[in-house]
Amino acid sequence: MGIRMGEPLEKSFVVIIFAKAPVPGEVKTRLIPALGAEHAAMLHTALSERAIETAQRTDAAEVELCCAPDTSHAFFEDCEEDFDVTLTAQGDGDLGARMLAALDRALLDFDRAIVIGADCPALTAQHINAAAGKLDHADIVLTPADDGGYALIGAARTDANMFNAIDWGSAAVLEQQRRNLQTCGLPWDEMETLWDVDRPEDLVRLKALKPAVEFYWPN
Repeated sequence: MGIRMGEPLEKSFVVIIFAKAPVPGEVKTRLIPALGAEHAAMLHTALSERAIETAQRTDAAEVELCCAPDTSHAFFEDCEEDFDVTLTAQGDGDLGARMLAALDRALLDFDRAIVIGADCPALTAQHINAAAGKLDHADIVLTPADDGGYALIGAARTDANMFNAIDWGSAAVLEQQRRNLQTCGLPWDEMETLWDVDRPEDLVRLKALKPAVEFYWPN
């Protein structure tokens, strides 16, 4: 469980962005039929950079890029230099184990920690700030995604079992997460539902998004 060491003078939060190395064929695999492996990886790069820029427009005290499989890929090194973000490795285990480790680590230094992915360009700095504000009154905050998952999870307190038995990548993720939070006795709040970019049909909304994601669409 994440335990805060003492009570800081001023409440603060960190935004942790989970991102994979943009290796063609290993990221955005469900978009490969529509874009091809190279362009799917390029889109992942563009979405990751947008997520960093969004996080840096928030009131967060720090922005962390939590990298998979580790921090050694050139893209992550470029992000560290170009965006002045802190790099950490996601480590081992399923997504839940990795998020729990990141949240617990962050809550040693900050009152609140917000984890976002790199695939929800509809998420704004205002959404993230509002989520951090909800953690003044709840242990957990969620931003549901319309595919049955969620685009953001924030925590002021964690439980070792909060991510148990979740079918990551399925349409049941959000409901399973709610069940776990109730079982663990972690009061939570929820934000408005957003959409992310995982399936070919999501590309229609992505093309219409303003401001646009900087990405060169294949012919």
